Amino acid sequence: MTELGRFVRSGKVKDIYDLDSEHLVFHFTNRVSAFDVILPSTIPRKGEVLCRLGAYWFETLGVKNHMVRLEGPDRMVVSKLRMIPVESVVRGYLYGSLYERVSEGEVPPMAVSEMAAELPEPYFDPTTKSDVKDVPITEAQIVSQGLMSRGEFDEVKDKSISIYKKLNAAAKKAGFILADVKLEFGKDESGEIVLADSIGPDEFRLWPAGSYKVGKTQESYDKQVIRDWLTAEGYKKALDAARKSGSPLPEPPRLPPELVSEVTTRYISAYERLTGRKF
Repeated sequence: MTELGRFVRSGKVKDIYDLDSEHLVFHFTNRVSAFDVILPSTIPRKGEVLCRLGAYWFETLGVKNHMVRLEGPDRMVVSKLRMIPVESVVRGYLYGSLYERVSEGEVPPMAVSEMAAELPEPYFDPTTKSDVKDVPITEAQIVSQGLMSRGEFDEVKDKSISIYKKLNAAAKKAGFILADVKLEFGKDESGEIVLADSIGPDEFRLWPAGSYKVGKTQESYDKQVIRDWLTAEGYKKALDAARKSGSPLPEPPRLPPELVSEVTTRYISAYERLTGRKF
């Protein structure tokens, strides 16, 4: 087992360590976040699923990435990159925050209007990268703020959509629909843009194809089931109101044991069906 090295920081779900001058260690924990808030509950084996599924995609997508090797069930050694401070979200379906923003007139009307309808083409929907709350950001804002040049933006957009299509094709073979995915990129020493972070149920929405139906809330094999529970409990409404007013954020509730168990089961099932490997 590789020594973790010097602790750098904790993200929402990963702890990051400085291994040496060229490498970091990602420790994928069992923490869970929703609506950009770390919840008090943990999900057993979640970190292992995220680590192993991320490694699977890095190994099979045919896209240059930062993974060097796995160390144990929930640790990944990666090359250091200069991270691009934008999250590259690609959406294939009108759902989640995109559906809300279209419904509220924050985004121009799209070719489809029903919740969960498939978009004619994948939609690139970048956001800021924040430890507080990620928010949508336009190409013009990205370029004017110096987050990426116009050429870099076009490259990241093209890479993101291409990766989404590959992931969705793999998902369909496993009986799933990949509704959307969040990707991250960085630059290596030569300045080449490289895929980074991880790709798993924390970064995408995954729906069983057999139960998919336009106009309804979808069954999910990702953390959307947690978001749905928090919404039903009124936490999202209270959180949104606090953010809007600038008030202290409400304490998130603990997840019920049966939901925690169900999320673990769904994460493991997603891994096994997508990879064809036993967990």
